[in-house]
Amino acid sequence: MALADATQDNVPVGDTTDSRGRLVTSDGTPLRRALERSMRRRKLTAFALVAPLLAFIVIFFAYPIAQMMWRSVDNPQVVNALPQTLEALQDWDGRDLPGEAVYAALHADMLADLDRPRREQRIGPLGIRLNYELSAARSAISRTSRNVADFQAPYKDAFMDAHRLWGQPELWRVIKREGRPLTLSYYVAALDREYDESGSIVRRDENRQIYVNLFGRTLVLSVAITAMTFLLGFPIAYYLSILPMRYANLLMIAVLLPFWTSLLVRTSAWIVLLQQQGVINSLLVNIGVISDDGRLSLIYNQTGTIIAMTHILLPFMVLPLYSVMRTIPPTYMRAAKSLGATPSTAFRRVYFPQTLPGIGAGGVLVFIISIGYYITPALVGGQSGRMISNEIARHIQQSLNWGLAAALGTMLLVGVLVLYWLYNRLVGADSLKLG
Repeated sequence: MALADATQDNVPVGDTTDSRGRLVTSDGTPLRRALERSMRRRKLTAFALVAPLLAFIVIFFAYPIAQMMWRSVDNPQVVNALPQTLEALQDWDGRDLPGEAVYAALHADMLADLDRPRREQRIGPLGIRLNYELSAARSAISRTSRNVADFQAPYKDAFMDAHRLWGQPELWRVIKREGRPLTLSYYVAALDREYDESGSIVRRDENRQIYVNLFGRTLVLSVAITAMTFLLGFPIAYYLSILPMRYANLLMIAVLLPFWTSLLVRTSAWIVLLQQQGVINSLLVNIGVISDDGRLSLIYNQTGTIIAMTHILLPFMVLPLYSVMRTIPPTYMRAAKSLGATPSTAFRRVYFPQTLPGIGAGGVLVFIISIGYYITPALVGGQSGRMISNEIARHIQQSLNWGLAAALGTMLLVGVLVLYWLYNRLVGADSLKLG
Protein backbone atom coordinates (compact mmCIF):
# COMPACT_ATOMS: atom_id res chain seq x y z
CA MET A 1 0.00 0.00 0.00
CA ALA A 2 2.87 2.35 0.86
CA LEU A 3 4.56 1.60 -2.46
CA ALA A 4 1.32 2.39 -4.27
CA ASP A 5 1.01 5.72 -2.46
CA ALA A 6 4.58 6.57 -3.30
CA THR A 7 4.01 5.74 -6.95
CA GLN A 8 0.87 7.91 -7.05
CA ASP A 9 2.87 10.83 -5.60
CA ASN A 10 5.55 10.44 -8.29
CA VAL A 11 8.15 9.04 -5.89
CA PRO A 12 10.38 6.93 -8.12
CA VAL A 13 10.96 3.46 -6.71
CA GLY A 14 13.85 1.35 -7.90
CA ASP A 15 15.10 -2.07 -7.03
CA THR A 16 18.61 -0.95 -5.98
CA THR A 17 19.97 -1.02 -2.45
CA ASP A 18 22.58 1.04 -0.66
CA SER A 19 25.64 -0.16 1.23
CA ARG A 20 23.50 -1.00 4.26
CA GLY A 21 21.13 -3.11 2.24
CA ARG A 22 18.26 -0.57 2.35
CA LEU A 23 15.99 -0.02 -0.62
CA VAL A 24 16.63 3.31 -2.33
CA THR A 25 14.99 5.25 -5.13
CA SER A 26 16.62 5.88 -8.47
CA ASP A 27 18.20 9.11 -7.16
CA GLY A 28 19.74 7.32 -4.17
CA THR A 29 17.25 8.49 -1.50
CA PRO A 30 16.30 5.78 1.00
CA LEU A 31 12.87 4.48 0.16
CA ARG A 32 11.57 4.89 3.73
CA ARG A 33 12.62 8.54 3.81
CA ALA A 34 11.01 9.16 0.42
CA LEU A 35 7.76 7.62 1.62
CA GLU A 36 7.80 9.70 4.82
CA ARG A 37 8.43 12.84 2.79
CA SER A 38 5.54 11.97 0.49
CA MET A 39 3.15 11.37 3.41
CA ARG A 40 4.26 14.62 5.02
CA ARG A 41 3.45 16.53 1.84
CA ARG A 42 0.03 14.92 1.67
CA LYS A 43 -0.72 15.80 5.29
CA LEU A 44 0.38 19.40 4.76
CA THR A 45 -1.79 19.63 1.67
CA ALA A 46 -4.78 18.26 3.55
CA PHE A 47 -4.18 20.65 6.44
CA ALA A 48 -3.93 23.61 4.04
CA LEU A 49 -7.31 22.67 2.58
CA VAL A 50 -9.06 22.55 5.97
CA ALA A 51 -7.13 25.46 7.53
CA PRO A 52 -9.65 28.15 6.43
CA LEU A 53 -12.54 26.22 7.98
CA LEU A 54 -10.51 25.55 11.12
CA ALA A 55 -9.63 29.24 11.43
CA PHE A 56 -13.28 30.19 10.96
CA ILE A 57 -14.38 27.78 13.71
CA VAL A 58 -11.71 29.00 16.12
CA ILE A 59 -12.33 32.71 15.51
CA PHE A 60 -16.12 32.76 15.30
CA PHE A 61 -17.07 29.78 17.49
CA ALA A 62 -14.43 28.61 19.95
CA TYR A 63 -13.06 32.07 20.79
CA PRO A 64 -16.50 33.64 21.57
CA ILE A 65 -17.36 30.67 23.80
CA ALA A 66 -14.04 31.04 25.63
CA GLN A 67 -14.69 34.77 26.00
CA MET A 68 -18.13 34.07 27.44
CA MET A 69 -16.75 31.61 29.97
CA TRP A 70 -13.99 34.03 30.96
CA ARG A 71 -16.41 36.91 31.39
CA SER A 72 -18.44 34.84 33.86
CA VAL A 73 -15.54 34.95 36.35
CA ASP A 74 -13.66 38.10 35.28
CA ASN A 75 -13.95 40.83 37.91
CA PRO A 76 -11.56 43.76 37.27
CA GLN A 77 -13.79 46.73 38.14
CA VAL A 78 -13.23 46.96 41.91
CA VAL A 79 -9.54 46.02 41.70
CA ASN A 80 -8.82 48.68 39.09
CA ALA A 81 -10.85 51.48 40.68
CA LEU A 82 -10.06 51.08 44.40
CA PRO A 83 -6.53 49.70 44.88
CA GLN A 84 -5.73 51.80 47.97
CA THR A 85 -9.15 51.16 49.52
CA LEU A 86 -8.78 47.40 49.13
CA GLU A 87 -5.35 47.51 50.75
CA ALA A 88 -6.76 49.48 53.69
CA LEU A 89 -9.64 46.98 54.04
CA GLN A 90 -7.33 44.00 54.52
CA ASP A 91 -7.48 44.20 58.32
CA TRP A 92 -11.19 45.09 58.59
CA ASP A 93 -13.23 42.43 60.41
CA GLY A 94 -16.39 43.04 58.37
CA ARG A 95 -18.65 43.81 61.34
CA ASP A 96 -18.74 47.51 62.20
CA LEU A 97 -17.91 50.36 59.85
CA PRO A 98 -14.26 50.60 58.79
CA GLY A 99 -12.03 53.26 60.27
CA GLU A 100 -11.04 56.69 59.02
CA ALA A 101 -8.03 55.27 57.16
CA VAL A 102 -10.29 53.30 54.81
CA TYR A 103 -12.41 56.35 54.02
CA ALA A 104 -9.24 58.36 53.41
CA ALA A 105 -8.02 55.69 50.99
CA LEU A 106 -11.39 55.77 49.22
CA HIS A 107 -11.11 59.53 48.89
CA ALA A 108 -7.63 59.18 47.39
CA ASP A 109 -8.80 56.55 44.87
CA MET A 110 -11.71 58.71 43.74
CA LEU A 111 -9.52 61.78 43.36
CA ALA A 112 -7.01 59.79 41.33
CA ASP A 113 -9.79 58.62 39.03
CA LEU A 114 -10.95 62.20 38.40
CA ASP A 115 -7.48 63.02 37.05
CA ARG A 116 -7.77 60.39 34.32
CA PRO A 117 -9.25 61.13 30.86
CA ARG A 118 -12.99 60.60 30.76
CA ARG A 119 -12.80 57.45 28.68
CA GLU A 120 -10.33 55.88 31.11
CA GLN A 121 -12.22 56.67 34.32
CA ARG A 122 -13.07 53.60 36.39
CA ILE A 123 -15.67 54.93 38.82
CA GLY A 124 -18.53 54.42 36.35
CA PRO A 125 -17.86 50.69 35.80
CA LEU A 126 -17.29 50.36 39.55
CA GLY A 127 -20.77 51.69 40.31
CA ILE A 128 -22.36 49.38 37.76
CA ARG A 129 -20.51 46.36 39.16
CA LEU A 130 -21.40 47.09 42.79
CA ASN A 131 -25.02 47.71 41.84
CA TYR A 132 -25.28 44.09 40.69
CA GLU A 133 -24.54 43.05 44.28
CA LEU A 134 -26.28 45.83 46.23
CA SER A 135 -29.17 48.01 45.15
CA ALA A 136 -28.49 51.79 45.05
CA ALA A 137 -24.70 51.28 45.03
CA ARG A 138 -24.43 52.93 41.62
CA SER A 139 -26.20 56.07 42.78
CA ALA A 140 -23.97 56.19 45.87
CA ILE A 141 -20.83 56.00 43.72
CA SER A 142 -21.95 58.54 41.10
CA ARG A 143 -23.33 61.05 43.61
CA THR A 144 -20.20 60.86 45.73
CA SER A 145 -17.79 61.14 42.80
CA ARG A 146 -19.35 64.46 41.75
CA ASN A 147 -18.55 66.08 45.12
CA VAL A 148 -15.51 64.12 46.29
CA ALA A 149 -13.10 66.91 45.33
CA ASP A 150 -14.70 69.15 47.98
CA PHE A 151 -14.43 66.62 50.82
CA GLN A 152 -12.40 67.61 53.87
CA ALA A 153 -11.19 65.46 56.74
CA PRO A 154 -12.64 63.64 58.58
CA TYR A 155 -13.55 61.78 55.41
CA LYS A 156 -15.77 59.27 57.16
CA ASP A 157 -18.34 61.93 58.03
CA ALA A 158 -18.07 63.47 54.56
CA PHE A 159 -18.82 60.15 52.81
CA MET A 160 -21.69 59.33 55.15
CA ASP A 161 -23.21 62.74 54.49
CA ALA A 162 -22.84 62.21 50.72
CA HIS A 163 -24.91 58.99 50.70
CA ARG A 164 -26.45 56.74 53.31
CA LEU A 165 -24.83 53.56 51.91
CA TRP A 166 -21.37 54.67 53.04
CA GLY A 167 -22.63 54.26 56.58
CA GLN A 168 -23.73 50.66 56.04
CA PRO A 169 -21.26 47.78 56.60
CA GLU A 170 -22.98 45.79 53.86
CA LEU A 171 -21.54 48.01 51.14
CA TRP A 172 -18.03 47.65 52.54
CA ARG A 173 -18.43 43.87 52.75
CA VAL A 174 -19.36 43.82 49.07
CA ILE A 175 -16.34 45.96 48.16
CA LYS A 176 -13.98 43.74 50.11
CA ARG A 177 -15.47 40.51 48.76
CA GLU A 178 -15.44 41.68 45.14
CA GLY A 179 -11.98 43.18 45.41
CA ARG A 180 -10.44 40.21 43.62
CA PRO A 181 -9.64 39.77 39.91
CA LEU A 182 -11.79 36.63 39.74
CA THR A 183 -15.20 36.06 41.30
CA LEU A 184 -17.88 33.41 41.71
CA SER A 185 -20.59 35.97 42.42
CA TYR A 186 -22.20 35.58 38.99
CA TYR A 187 -22.53 31.84 39.45
CA VAL A 188 -23.83 32.33 42.98
CA ALA A 189 -26.56 34.61 41.61
CA ALA A 190 -27.27 32.22 38.72
CA LEU A 191 -28.00 29.48 41.26
CA ASP A 192 -30.41 31.72 43.19
CA ARG A 193 -27.94 32.07 46.04
CA GLU A 194 -26.39 35.07 47.80
CA TYR A 195 -23.80 35.94 50.44
CA ASP A 196 -24.91 36.56 54.00
CA GLU A 197 -23.21 38.83 56.54
CA SER A 198 -20.64 36.18 57.43
CA GLY A 199 -19.73 35.59 53.78
CA SER A 200 -21.47 32.21 53.55
CA ILE A 201 -23.55 31.29 50.51
CA VAL A 202 -27.25 30.91 51.34
CA ARG A 203 -30.49 30.58 49.37
CA ARG A 204 -32.28 33.73 48.33
CA ASP A 205 -35.78 34.51 49.47
CA GLU A 206 -38.37 32.48 47.60
CA ASN A 207 -39.81 35.53 45.83
CA ARG A 208 -36.35 36.32 44.41
CA GLN A 209 -35.55 32.85 43.07
CA ILE A 210 -35.68 32.99 39.28
CA TYR A 211 -32.98 31.10 37.46
CA VAL A 212 -33.19 27.58 38.90
CA ASN A 213 -36.90 27.47 38.08
CA LEU A 214 -36.16 28.76 34.59
CA PHE A 215 -33.56 26.05 34.03
CA GLY A 216 -36.09 23.44 35.13
CA ARG A 217 -38.81 24.92 32.92
CA THR A 218 -36.43 25.02 29.95
CA LEU A 219 -35.57 21.35 30.43
CA VAL A 220 -39.23 20.32 30.75
CA LEU A 221 -40.33 22.34 27.71
CA SER A 222 -37.44 21.01 25.60
CA VAL A 223 -38.32 17.42 26.49
CA ALA A 224 -42.01 18.09 25.74
CA ILE A 225 -41.17 19.67 22.37
CA THR A 226 -38.88 16.76 21.49
CA ALA A 227 -41.62 14.27 22.39
CA MET A 228 -44.23 16.17 20.34
CA THR A 229 -41.99 16.35 17.28
CA PHE A 230 -41.38 12.61 17.57
CA LEU A 231 -45.08 11.76 17.86
CA LEU A 232 -45.90 13.92 14.85
CA GLY A 233 -42.75 13.30 12.82
CA PHE A 234 -42.55 9.49 13.02
CA PRO A 235 -45.78 8.84 11.04
CA ILE A 236 -44.86 11.51 8.50
CA ALA A 237 -41.38 10.05 7.97
CA TYR A 238 -42.81 6.52 7.71
CA TYR A 239 -45.37 7.59 5.13
CA LEU A 240 -42.66 9.39 3.15
CA SER A 241 -40.48 6.27 3.17
CA ILE A 242 -43.13 3.97 1.70
CA LEU A 243 -44.41 6.36 -0.99
CA PRO A 244 -43.06 6.24 -4.53
CA MET A 245 -40.21 8.69 -4.95
CA ARG A 246 -42.15 11.18 -7.10
CA TYR A 247 -44.88 11.50 -4.48
CA ALA A 248 -42.44 11.45 -1.59
CA ASN A 249 -40.58 14.40 -3.10
CA LEU A 250 -43.78 16.43 -3.28
CA LEU A 251 -44.63 15.67 0.34
CA MET A 252 -41.04 16.45 1.35
CA ILE A 253 -41.51 19.94 -0.11
CA ALA A 254 -44.43 20.43 2.28
CA VAL A 255 -42.22 19.30 5.17
CA LEU A 256 -39.46 21.69 4.18
CA LEU A 257 -41.81 24.59 3.50
CA PRO A 258 -41.30 26.15 6.97
CA PHE A 259 -37.59 26.54 6.13
CA TRP A 260 -38.57 28.83 3.27
CA THR A 261 -40.67 31.09 5.46
CA SER A 262 -39.33 33.71 7.87
CA LEU A 263 -39.30 32.64 11.51
CA LEU A 264 -41.05 35.85 12.53
CA VAL A 265 -43.78 35.25 9.94
CA ARG A 266 -44.38 31.71 11.22
CA THR A 267 -44.48 32.87 14.83
CA SER A 268 -46.81 35.75 13.99
CA ALA A 269 -49.09 33.31 12.20
CA TRP A 270 -49.34 31.21 15.36
CA ILE A 271 -50.24 34.33 17.33
CA VAL A 272 -53.16 34.90 14.94
CA LEU A 273 -54.24 31.26 15.19
CA LEU A 274 -53.92 30.75 18.94
CA GLN A 275 -55.16 33.98 20.50
CA GLN A 276 -58.51 33.89 22.29
CA GLN A 277 -60.23 35.72 19.42
CA GLY A 278 -58.18 33.81 16.88
CA VAL A 279 -58.98 31.22 14.26
CA ILE A 280 -58.79 28.08 16.43
CA ASN A 281 -60.92 29.41 19.28
CA SER A 282 -63.47 30.88 16.88
CA LEU A 283 -63.73 27.57 15.03
CA LEU A 284 -64.27 25.64 18.27
CA VAL A 285 -66.95 28.12 19.33
CA ASN A 286 -68.73 27.90 15.95
CA ILE A 287 -68.90 24.11 15.98
CA GLY A 288 -70.08 24.08 19.60
CA VAL A 289 -67.08 22.43 21.24
CA ILE A 290 -66.60 25.33 23.65
CA SER A 291 -68.71 28.28 24.68
CA ASP A 292 -67.89 31.85 23.83
CA ASP A 293 -67.10 32.53 27.49
CA GLY A 294 -64.88 29.46 27.75
CA ARG A 295 -62.37 30.25 25.04
CA LEU A 296 -59.06 28.42 25.51
CA SER A 297 -55.89 30.20 26.56
CA LEU A 298 -53.47 28.86 23.96
CA ILE A 299 -50.95 31.66 23.75
CA TYR A 300 -48.64 33.67 26.00
CA ASN A 301 -48.10 30.56 28.11
CA GLN A 302 -46.27 27.24 27.95
CA THR A 303 -48.90 25.80 25.63
CA GLY A 304 -48.18 28.44 23.00
CA THR A 305 -44.44 27.85 23.30
CA ILE A 306 -44.81 24.09 22.81
CA ILE A 307 -47.21 24.38 19.85
CA ALA A 308 -45.20 27.02 17.96
CA MET A 309 -41.79 25.43 18.57
CA THR A 310 -43.06 21.96 17.67
CA HIS A 311 -44.15 23.27 14.29
CA ILE A 312 -40.85 25.10 13.75
CA LEU A 313 -38.60 22.19 14.78
CA LEU A 314 -40.63 19.35 13.23
CA PRO A 315 -38.44 19.12 10.08
CA PHE A 316 -35.38 18.48 12.25
CA MET A 317 -37.09 15.28 13.45
CA VAL A 318 -38.60 14.21 10.13
CA LEU A 319 -35.44 14.45 8.02
CA PRO A 320 -33.21 12.11 10.13
CA LEU A 321 -36.08 9.66 10.54
CA TYR A 322 -36.80 9.66 6.81
CA SER A 323 -33.13 9.15 5.92
CA VAL A 324 -33.03 6.03 8.13
CA MET A 325 -36.45 4.63 7.17
CA ARG A 326 -35.68 4.95 3.48
CA THR A 327 -32.81 2.46 3.87
CA ILE A 328 -34.89 -0.22 5.65
CA PRO A 329 -35.85 -2.90 3.09
CA PRO A 330 -39.61 -3.57 3.09
CA THR A 331 -38.85 -7.28 2.73
CA TYR A 332 -37.98 -7.39 6.44
CA MET A 333 -41.58 -6.71 7.45
CA ARG A 334 -42.93 -9.16 4.89
CA ALA A 335 -40.53 -11.84 6.11
CA ALA A 336 -41.61 -11.28 9.73
CA LYS A 337 -45.28 -11.59 8.78
CA SER A 338 -44.61 -14.70 6.76
CA LEU A 339 -43.06 -16.26 9.84
CA GLY A 340 -46.24 -15.72 11.83
CA ALA A 341 -45.75 -12.28 13.42
CA THR A 342 -48.72 -9.95 13.58
CA PRO A 343 -48.32 -6.53 11.93
CA SER A 344 -47.92 -4.84 15.31
CA THR A 345 -45.35 -7.41 16.48
CA ALA A 346 -43.41 -7.14 13.23
CA PHE A 347 -43.37 -3.36 13.51
CA ARG A 348 -42.35 -3.40 17.17
CA ARG A 349 -39.65 -6.06 16.97
CA VAL A 350 -38.32 -5.71 13.42
CA TYR A 351 -39.00 -2.27 12.00
CA PHE A 352 -38.91 0.08 15.01
CA PRO A 353 -35.47 -1.02 16.35
CA GLN A 354 -33.94 -0.19 12.98
CA THR A 355 -35.24 3.38 13.21
CA LEU A 356 -33.51 4.08 16.55
CA PRO A 357 -30.47 5.81 14.93
CA GLY A 358 -32.83 8.28 13.24
CA ILE A 359 -34.86 8.75 16.43
CA GLY A 360 -31.67 9.47 18.38
CA ALA A 361 -30.36 11.92 15.78
CA GLY A 362 -33.68 13.75 15.51
CA GLY A 363 -34.13 13.84 19.28
CA VAL A 364 -30.67 15.26 19.88
CA LEU A 365 -31.13 17.89 17.16
CA VAL A 366 -34.54 19.04 18.38
CA PHE A 367 -33.60 18.99 22.05
CA ILE A 368 -30.36 20.96 21.66
CA ILE A 369 -31.98 23.53 19.37
CA SER A 370 -35.04 23.97 21.59
CA ILE A 371 -33.07 24.30 24.82
CA GLY A 372 -31.37 27.42 23.45
CA TYR A 373 -34.31 28.92 21.54
CA TYR A 374 -35.42 32.40 22.55
CA ILE A 375 -37.22 34.19 19.68
CA THR A 376 -40.39 32.10 19.64
CA PRO A 377 -40.73 31.83 23.47
CA ALA A 378 -40.25 35.59 23.70
CA LEU A 379 -43.10 36.24 21.25
CA VAL A 380 -45.66 33.56 22.18
CA GLY A 381 -44.53 32.33 25.60
CA GLY A 382 -45.57 35.20 27.81
CA GLN A 383 -44.32 35.06 31.39
CA SER A 384 -44.92 31.34 32.02
CA GLY A 385 -43.57 30.20 28.65
CA ARG A 386 -40.24 31.99 28.80
CA MET A 387 -37.04 29.97 28.83
CA ILE A 388 -33.59 30.55 30.28
CA SER A 389 -32.35 31.84 26.91
CA ASN A 390 -34.81 34.72 27.17
CA GLU A 391 -33.32 35.71 30.51
CA ILE A 392 -29.80 35.55 29.06
CA ALA A 393 -30.89 37.83 26.21
CA ARG A 394 -32.50 40.24 28.69
CA HIS A 395 -29.29 40.59 30.68
CA ILE A 396 -27.29 41.20 27.50
CA GLN A 397 -29.67 43.70 25.89
CA GLN A 398 -31.41 45.46 28.78
CA SER A 399 -29.78 45.09 32.20
CA LEU A 400 -26.29 44.90 30.59
CA ASN A 401 -25.19 42.43 33.27
CA TRP A 402 -22.94 40.53 30.91
CA GLY A 403 -21.21 38.64 33.72
CA LEU A 404 -24.46 37.07 34.90
CA ALA A 405 -25.52 36.39 31.29
CA ALA A 406 -22.16 34.68 30.69
CA ALA A 407 -22.58 32.58 33.85
CA LEU A 408 -26.08 31.50 32.79
CA GLY A 409 -24.84 30.74 29.27
CA THR A 410 -21.91 28.72 30.59
CA MET A 411 -24.19 26.71 32.87
CA LEU A 412 -26.53 26.06 29.94
CA LEU A 413 -23.60 24.94 27.78
CA VAL A 414 -22.23 22.64 30.48
CA GLY A 415 -25.73 21.22 31.08
CA VAL A 416 -26.13 20.37 27.40
CA LEU A 417 -22.69 18.74 27.32
CA VAL A 418 -23.54 16.67 30.41
CA LEU A 419 -26.82 15.52 28.86
CA TYR A 420 -25.00 14.62 25.65
CA TRP A 421 -22.41 12.70 27.68
CA LEU A 422 -25.18 10.77 29.42
CA TYR A 423 -26.77 10.01 26.06
CA ASN A 424 -23.42 8.76 24.76
CA ARG A 425 -22.97 6.56 27.83
CA LEU A 426 -26.47 5.09 27.74
CA VAL A 427 -27.14 4.88 23.99
CA GLY A 428 -23.91 5.70 22.19
CA ALA A 429 -23.26 8.71 19.99
CA ASP A 430 -22.00 6.38 17.24
CA SER A 431 -25.60 5.18 16.80
CA LEU A 432 -26.70 8.61 15.53
CA LYS A 433 -27.51 8.75 11.86
CA LEU A 434 -28.18 12.12 10.27
CA GLY A 435 -28.34 10.92 6.70
